[in-house]
Amino acid sequence: MTATVDAPGTTYVSVRGVRIRVRETGDPAGPPVLLLHGIGRSLEDWDPQHDRFDGEFRVLSMDLPGYGLSQRMPETTTLATLADGVAATLDALGEHRPLHLMGNSLGGAVALQMLARDPSRVQTLALVNSAGFGREVTSMLRVLAVPGLGRVLLSRTDRRTARHVELQQFHDRAFATEARIAHALRVATQPDRVPVFLETARALGTFRGVRPTWRSALLREVAAHPRPTLIVWGDRDLILPATQLAAARTALPHARSHMFADTGHMPQIERADEFAALVRRFLADAQTEAPA
Repeated sequence: MTATVDAPGTTYVSVRGVRIRVRETGDPAGPPVLLLHGIGRSLEDWDPQHDRFDGEFRVLSMDLPGYGLSQRMPETTTLATLADGVAATLDALGEHRPLHLMGNSLGGAVALQMLARDPSRVQTLALVNSAGFGREVTSMLRVLAVPGLGRVLLSRTDRRTARHVELQQFHDRAFATEARIAHALRVATQPDRVPVFLETARALGTFRGVRPTWRSALLREVAAHPRPTLIVWGDRDLILPATQLAAARTALPHARSHMFADTGHMPQIERADEFAALVRRFLADAQTEAPA
């Protein structure tokens, strides 16, 4: 198996007695950027963007509580408890300034929840193939809502399964590297992984897809606190279909949007340079347009 090595700046912080894995790069005095990953994933999904933003920003990514190599919070995992865990981690890091908040997949929904929960903590939003805008989701996640079946499937992660999951993330199969597969197998050994994954999946969806109730309620709350927002998608997304970008535009009519061609579920990896350039322009414009 390929050995896995944590990226520079990766460490652990104690948050309410729970060990949370974070990565920090850049200028501690720079404007804070927070990068949030998707369900079953880890901060490695944002690694390429650290180098592209840390010249002028304080760049933070983290394994959400119970995901990656972070321990879980004692409460049942829901969107609200994940957002609360992120806020508590920021407190532990001494970061209380308004954030440039970026979220991929589930991380996008957590970012929206953070805005609804505490608008003062969010300066801008970049939502990347984000959950929260449609019912459709890959069958890999829908089957987890079947009683008993989800636990069995998650408990049988081997190299073949890990490789299949990685391949689903990208249009270009070359991005499903041996290092990513090795890291997925490392994460699969964590004791909190299966219960947290199942709690999240069942809180947000059923076998029929993503529940409409939490999506509608969350988007109503977010609409009351508009922030400069960028929504991007990959047109070959196998996890959350690119058709949901239209629903996102309808839900957040003030937002900018962009569709990446020949790109899967993670444009921040598969189109790292183009993604960073797009977000940088968005952030520069948001700063220019901000009221004095």
